[in-house]
Amino acid sequence: MKKEKPQAAFELSLERLETLVDSMESGEATLEQNLEWFEEGMTLIKSCQDQLKHAEQKVQELIKNSEGEIIQRNFE
Repeated sequence: MKKEKPQAAFELSLERLETLVDSMESGEATLEQNLEWFEEGMTLIKSCQDQLKHAEQKVQELIKNSEGEIIQRNFE
């Protein structure tokens, strides 16, 4: 099985989440189907959160100063 790049997996997860929300909001599915979609969505959210946490850790490593201290910077 081909392993996807993390960014691609993140983007695909977000797209799938949007699709699930749209489907649930349509009101055309059964309660059982909505529960299945909700469970899938929660799994996707957890995966996205984990990927974001990992990315944040990588950024912090990249911005350490010469003494090994992390320099806090606002990215806004």
